[in-house]
Amino acid sequence: MTRVLVVEDERDLQEVIGYNLRELGYDVVVSERGAPAAGLALEQRPDLVLLDLMLPDISGLEVCRSLKSNPATRGIPVVMVTAKSAEVDRVVGFELGADDYVVKPFSVRELLLRVQAVLRRSQPAQAAAPAAPLPTPAITFGRLRIDREAPNVQVDDEDVSLTALELRLLCTLYERRNRVQSRAVLLDDVWCVSGENATRTVDTHVKRLREKLGPAGAYIETIRGVGYRFVGAPPKQPP
Repeated sequence: MTRVLVVEDERDLQEVIGYNLRELGYDVVVSERGAPAAGLALEQRPDLVLLDLMLPDISGLEVCRSLKSNPATRGIPVVMVTAKSAEVDRVVGFELGADDYVVKPFSVRELLLRVQAVLRRSQPAQAAAPAAPLPTPAITFGRLRIDREAPNVQVDDEDVSLTALELRLLCTLYERRNRVQSRAVLLDDVWCVSGENATRTVDTHVKRLREKLGPAGAYIETIRGVGYRFVGAPPKQPP
């Protein structure tokens, strides 16, 4: 059963979100405070965290930072739910590794659809229906191997741990290889947000992605003043 950890201090909202998630068949774990949330995530291993940012003890941003800095919880998708609607707040959330950002007040239906979308992206193998088309074969590109169905990424046959958002960024760049992608286009297609002042989040995630890919990070080129491009063909390795 898919498990969702709801970190929210408003009792009424807790009950509404919990009730609707359970109606969809999800197992729901609730925390009213931020401090115990990271420990609960480690103990309960939820498939997704719904995280309010304005909590009574610590900021939800600190909770997200804690989750994303721990290798055991780094891969858990986080959907931030908050009354903070400014662009800078969204940027900070995405830079910390959030997979989506929902602004209060919101419709419950919209929230549930966003939860389902994030879960599909993070668990493609589990989300596939029995009658679905055959999975796309894994991609091998030089030293890099991408299996979106698993999901799994390897460099030189060594596993690389990517978040769902980093995997989406990598796949987007790969699918458009040899074509320059502006920061604005990547923001719109990968993060589903827009705004010229938000482009720093793209640079932050590309830098982090390159570091994780090690030698394969060189496949992502910086086009100064424009954006990024995945190379058209892997460079030949010396014999």
